[in-house]
Amino acid sequence: MKLSSPIYILKQQARVLSRSEKIPLHAALDRIASREGFADWSLLAAKWNDSNATLFSQLLPGELVLLAARPAQGKTLLGLGLAIECMERGGRAAFFTLDLSEADIATGFRALDRDLATFRERLLLDFSDGINAGYIVRRLASAPSNMMIVVDYLQLLDQKRDTPTLMDQIIELRRFAQEGRHTIVFISQISRSFDDAADECPRLKDVHLPNPVDLTLFDKACFLNRGKMQVVRAA
Repeated sequence: MKLSSPIYILKQQARVLSRSEKIPLHAALDRIASREGFADWSLLAAKWNDSNATLFSQLLPGELVLLAARPAQGKTLLGLGLAIECMERGGRAAFFTLDLSEADIATGFRALDRDLATFRERLLLDFSDGINAGYIVRRLASAPSNMMIVVDYLQLLDQKRDTPTLMDQIIELRRFAQEGRHTIVFISQISRSFDDAADECPRLKDVHLPNPVDLTLFDKACFLNRGKMQVVRAA
C-alpha cells in the first residue's frame, strides 16, 4: 500500500485538521491514517520506516546513489531516514547540505518521529558554503569506514566557478566511497519537464544536469513520485 503523499505532508494535513476541527493532534493523525488505509498513525509511520529500511537494505558499502524527485515528494526526508537507519543499526552518518538549516534538519527528524539531539554523537551535520567533493573528502579524512553520507544536493556542488567540474567531483567521491566503503547518497533535482502529476516515477533521463555528468558513475538511482518509490541500477 503506497501513501498518497510523503509522510511529512500527511503530518501537515493532520495539523491543519487538528486546528480546523479543534481535535487533538493524535486524533487528527489517526484520521489521516484511516484515510490512507491504516488503522492508526503508528501503523502508517511503521510503513514509512519500513520503506527506509527497504531502501537501506538495497544499498551496499562503496556505492554512489542518486535520490531524485521533483519538489515536495519526500526525497530529503528519505535521505534523513537513511542516515537514521544507519545510526540505529550502530553506524555513523554525515549530512552535508548547501540548502537546509539545522532547524530544517530538526524538523525533518521530528517528521520521522525522531529527536535530532539523540543522534548527535553519531551524526555529522555540515552547513558550510564551501561544500564540494574535496571539502567532503577532507572533512571525513579520519572518519570510520561504512558511513552513510548524504549530500544535499547534487546540482549545488556545481554552483561555483572555482570548483572542479561536477563530473570530476563525482569521480573523486566515487573513489572516496570505494576506498572507505562508504555509501554516498546524492539528493538530486529532476528536470521541470517531467510531469510529476503522472502516476509514474522519473527516470535517469529526467535528472536535471546543468553540466554534463556520466550517470553510470552512480551505482543505483532511487526515484520518488506521488508516494511511489522505484530503485534502478544506474551503472
